[in-house]
Amino acid sequence: MNNKPSGISLGSGWMVVAALCFALMSACVKLGAGSFGSVELLFWRTSIGALALGGAMAWRRQTPWTPNWAAHARRSLVGYLALLATFYALIHLPLSTAVTLSYTSSLAFALLCIVKLRERPTAPMLLALALGFIGIVLLLRPSLTSAQWIAAMVGLASGVLGGVTLLQVCELGVLGEPSWRTVFWFFAISSAFGLAWLVAGPGFSPVTAGNVWPLLGVGVFGMLGQLTMTHAYQQGRKYLVASFAYLTVVFSALLGVCLWGDALNWEAALAMLLIVGSGLLAARR
Repeated sequence: MNNKPSGISLGSGWMVVAALCFALMSACVKLGAGSFGSVELLFWRTSIGALALGGAMAWRRQTPWTPNWAAHARRSLVGYLALLATFYALIHLPLSTAVTLSYTSSLAFALLCIVKLRERPTAPMLLALALGFIGIVLLLRPSLTSAQWIAAMVGLASGVLGGVTLLQVCELGVLGEPSWRTVFWFFAISSAFGLAWLVAGPGFSPVTAGNVWPLLGVGVFGMLGQLTMTHAYQQGRKYLVASFAYLTVVFSALLGVCLWGDALNWEAALAMLLIVGSGLLAARR
């Protein structure tokens, strides 16, 4: 009898690991907020990723050169702004709220497919958009302070920009760009954006033995999440794997309760369920 796990179960297992890594990365962003700003944290996230992926590419003798520079630059700029908005929201909002808002990218992508690609909306897609809208309204409930409302709008913007990057990644795939090259140039160009911003503006904060751990966590967990997510999509069914990706929201909620004592009332829990459910419906389009 063959007890070897199937590709489907392996893919799902890798995505559970990826979801945990992304939740831990988000927690490290919040832990590092006392010593570093969002631009700095994002710089370390992308630069560590660029170095690690660049080293792997050199080992495999894969070339980073591409004829599609303009497409990579556009994708990297929008992706950088999306991640910067996500990191800002992570610093200023409860962990689970910020992560959930960033996961509205599936809804934004579905809406862009309707508006830009002229796709005919199906009944599940329309239901997904309606459920997602209700979930967002519940999550952005009036009990948020004025400062949190600003961060919440930035977090929502991260989801919209994330939807745009999903469309751009699809366009790069049509152009024949492999995923590893797309990710590498995103990390490299984003690191250049962050470096220019920091050198021209506030500069770098001192890195000490006491505050280096969140930086390493952001970089290492972010890279591990990227790698395990890639393995998941390579070995499993895309929709099933995408379903497990939403465990990041669950893991983030648990980490928020354990590390910061974040309150999770029934409205927030219902809102997260609606947004996760709408994302799953949208992914089935």
